[in-house]
Amino acid sequence: MREVGQSRRLPGVTTHSAPSSSFPIVRSQDPTVADLLIAEERRQASTLSLIASENHCSPAVREACSSVLTDKYAEGYPGARYYGGCEVADQVEDLARDRAKQLFAAEHANVQPHSGTTANMAVLEALAGSNGRVLGMALASGGHLSHGHKVSATGKLFEPRQYGVDPDTGLLRYEEIREIAKEFQPRVLICGASSYPREIDYAAFADIAKEVGAILLADIAHPSGLVAAGVIGSPIGHADVVTMTTHKTLRGPRGGLILSTQEHAKKIDSGVFPGGQGGPLMHQVAAKAVAFGEALTDAYKAYAHAVRAHAVRLADALIARGHNIVTGGTDTHMVVVDLRGHEFSGADVEERCKLAGLSINKNMVPGDPRSPRQTSGIRVGTAAATTRGLGPDDMDTLADVLDAIIRGNDPASQHARVAALCDRAPLPA
Repeated sequence: MREVGQSRRLPGVTTHSAPSSSFPIVRSQDPTVADLLIAEERRQASTLSLIASENHCSPAVREACSSVLTDKYAEGYPGARYYGGCEVADQVEDLARDRAKQLFAAEHANVQPHSGTTANMAVLEALAGSNGRVLGMALASGGHLSHGHKVSATGKLFEPRQYGVDPDTGLLRYEEIREIAKEFQPRVLICGASSYPREIDYAAFADIAKEVGAILLADIAHPSGLVAAGVIGSPIGHADVVTMTTHKTLRGPRGGLILSTQEHAKKIDSGVFPGGQGGPLMHQVAAKAVAFGEALTDAYKAYAHAVRAHAVRLADALIARGHNIVTGGTDTHMVVVDLRGHEFSGADVEERCKLAGLSINKNMVPGDPRSPRQTSGIRVGTAAATTRGLGPDDMDTLADVLDAIIRGNDPASQHARVAALCDRAPLPA
């Protein structure tokens, strides 16, 4: 019996390998931009994305993104706008909020954030306050810039401190985090990461937050789709606030989402508007509503389970080929490969993969001796490849390709193998 996602199309997803449109309207007004749009469509069709923060949204999501709602200014919230003519915008936003709450079993949802970073900023402004203490995961250990890194506004407007992982195992050390929290006494404790491939113990973080009197913010930007589908555990019921992006495993438009308990809803809404944003991007809110509706289906749940299964298969295949995987494997959609001991840096491997038709990204690993521009690791993810229709056996092929590239083989020698996968698994259309 064929496994979920094994070289077959997911329900409701059709595909194409060539550009679907010549963009005739854009071409009539601006042929230069039309040419660039076609070039990007061709690039995506002929390149396999293994970037963990990328996916391919459905044609329905893209259509909503390009709708007339882009012309509507809707500053404020449904029933309390600062402009007239928001009757339809109100219905769209209410629909998106209701679907988000249903999808994640949340008490309150704010669908207006333009990105995951603006969502985090709004929460911290609302709940930590100016110069408030924020404890988050260090970027070099797998965290995110918006968790208090010094170059981020979250590291400048608040008083940040950061925790890391075990340098040998790459795993979170909860008792060490507890001791840091007890000493630092943060107003907001952040859990969640951008390159941590394991499930996070939200209950343990909730205990720490309760012990030190902190508000717990869970950032699930990367695994949000897996959480929505019940593939991995949810922070709902443990965290006071949950933030995420809608364009990674959730397979929606680019944007952010905040979920919270009713206790914090009013402050968070004020933190988004007027605290950090003006009018919401209503065409994106409509596209979020479409994506949330898709994520409520059985077909999406099957997709999310396949994404995780493919990541596990890819990690196991790379380990079998002698590669060191951070934390020894994955529970999610991503695999972080430690390149120390090999000739190439993460930046080198990223460029070499491009020559083979693969898109990946360089990535820091715990204890990385290299700079963030070079890195000693790469991060790969299976969400976009699974959307295109690749299956478990294809993960073995990808492991072979990555292995050859990392070990110094000519990347061009692998291009035909990647091209064959792209041809067999075209983009959604």
